[in-house]
Amino acid sequence: MKHIHFIINPIAGSGNHKINQEFLQRFFDKSSYVIAVKFSVHKNHTTQLTQESIKENANIIVACGGDGTVNEVASCIIGTPILLGIIPLGSGNGLASNLKIPKNIKRSIEIIKKNEVKKIDVGLLNDRYFFSNTGVGFDAYVIKHYEESNNRKLFSYVKAVFKSFKFMNDTRKVDVIINNESFKVKPFMIFISNSNELGYKVSLTPKASLEDGLLDVIIVSRLNAFKILLFSFLMIFKRHHLIKEVESFQTKNLILSRKDFDHFKMQIDGEYRLIESNEINISISEKRLNIIC
Repeated sequence: MKHIHFIINPIAGSGNHKINQEFLQRFFDKSSYVIAVKFSVHKNHTTQLTQESIKENANIIVACGGDGTVNEVASCIIGTPILLGIIPLGSGNGLASNLKIPKNIKRSIEIIKKNEVKKIDVGLLNDRYFFSNTGVGFDAYVIKHYEESNNRKLFSYVKAVFKSFKFMNDTRKVDVIINNESFKVKPFMIFISNSNELGYKVSLTPKASLEDGLLDVIIVSRLNAFKILLFSFLMIFKRHHLIKEVESFQTKNLILSRKDFDHFKMQIDGEYRLIESNEINISISEKRLNIIC
């Protein structure tokens, strides 16, 4: 008997999905599967529910939500034999899209039942894990304003993008150490990725791989208004690297620091986070997560 626990973020994406015990039981024969269904009701509740499922000896824990939900579930099961399943319900679903897990709920359930597993790399930011991407600068502001809108639709994301432009006059420098090279930058964005997609089929790191043991990094120096619009346009066609302010790297680790500031405003797997430290150590840990895809 396989014990499968489904941890559901009921407000992910449109919030219109109808996943519950009765719905799921139609796909999982009681003679072969024992299923449990849990709903998160507040921020970080998913972590608590996952830890309970681990104690209850779940074989598979399925994150039903967006990249933030996946992050909370996956962070708890790294280094364990428990398998991660994903039913992508979020607005972006960057990791699921990279793994070609469909948004169609019935099709994603069939993938879980097939139980084909791969081991993927995971990112580590100080003491936090990330699986898709993390960043400092513009993308962090976009996520912050997107969350504040309390609306998980594409239009809200577009509004958050435009709202974030007026916050990009910060001229503080960030010290960067990457591939044994040290330099200072006034960043529009520092984006670190383990996967090749942000969500909505948008990518800043189209060559990134979950299995190559490397992080893909782009560092974008401060841009004027015209260059921001140009960058945004070129990003749609994966040609943003044509702007001279954009530098690309592959690395196993990097360090970001600020001597005159005690925190970093960041996004981690599409969730806004305030990191209370003046130094960020980011690295890759190879083949740490067992995922069904």
